[in-house]
Amino acid sequence: METAAHRATWKTLLAFAIIYFVWGSTFLAIRVGVREVPPLILAAMRFFVAGVVLYGWMIARGERSPSLREWRSAALLGAVIFVLDYGLLFWAEQRVPSGVAAVMLATIPVFMALSEIIFLRTQTFTVRLVLALLIGLGGVAVLMSRSLNLGGAPIDKMGALALIFASISWSVASALTRKLPLPASKVMSSGAQMLAGGILLTLTAAALGEFRNFHPGSVSRGVWFALLYLIVAGSIVGFTAYVWLIHHESPTKVGTYAYVNPIVAVLVGYFLGGEALSVRTIVGTVFVLISVVVITTTRAKKPVATPPVEKYADAVES
Repeated sequence: METAAHRATWKTLLAFAIIYFVWGSTFLAIRVGVREVPPLILAAMRFFVAGVVLYGWMIARGERSPSLREWRSAALLGAVIFVLDYGLLFWAEQRVPSGVAAVMLATIPVFMALSEIIFLRTQTFTVRLVLALLIGLGGVAVLMSRSLNLGGAPIDKMGALALIFASISWSVASALTRKLPLPASKVMSSGAQMLAGGILLTLTAAALGEFRNFHPGSVSRGVWFALLYLIVAGSIVGFTAYVWLIHHESPTKVGTYAYVNPIVAVLVGYFLGGEALSVRTIVGTVFVLISVVVITTTRAKKPVATPPVEKYADAVES
């Protein structure tokens, strides 16, 4: 009994370590990749391969393939999550440091709370929520402001706007997930969404002319390694660890990755990516994380379904 309990404890610790540190580090891997590979092509390769692996794995285990109706839902979510959310993240990391990008995406709960108040009506405005929303938006303002003298340059405006829109896209996807018909298996559902998202990202990259200037032979080994890390560690291993934890730990504990990932991303970017760690970045990060903690620990007015499984990033994801 003690040996089994000890094994379970180590599995739990390992799974938490994966979603904390692997997902937090994927932001730097994206930053490395987009230096040589067009952003949408890089995102397409990541999610198409990961989707094929997860989908194929579930089919091999005897899982039913999604129905036509479920594939339509997966395609819609693939467009919102992977083309808009992740596509914008990959594009923005050409202009914004990886750690700051992670902090900006940590505002997802802010926009999810707003959507729950305005559209789903599962939350109401309270003093606690209003303060949390203002603090979170204040953190974003600190990162973007050109008038505050906090050291470090404000982040690129276009990159910041892309990341804000990416966060909004994720909150929209969370609302859609509660309404759309999807496979009962979380792994099959996520695999189908990644597969559809990978195909849509490829088509979008082609439409925007990214393939014209892409020469695979000129891509360095370091970038191919970053892509492999994103596919295997970030999407497949990270997602598997997340699903295992969801079935063995409380959602509140598992949801703590939303607080840890931005901190990990900022530190990894500083120590391994040579990114600046200014007072501006620290203050903005603290504001956003306080907002996230308050919002995610505020009880909903009525029970709601779990948001999309694959994170942010890299929740899935990244």
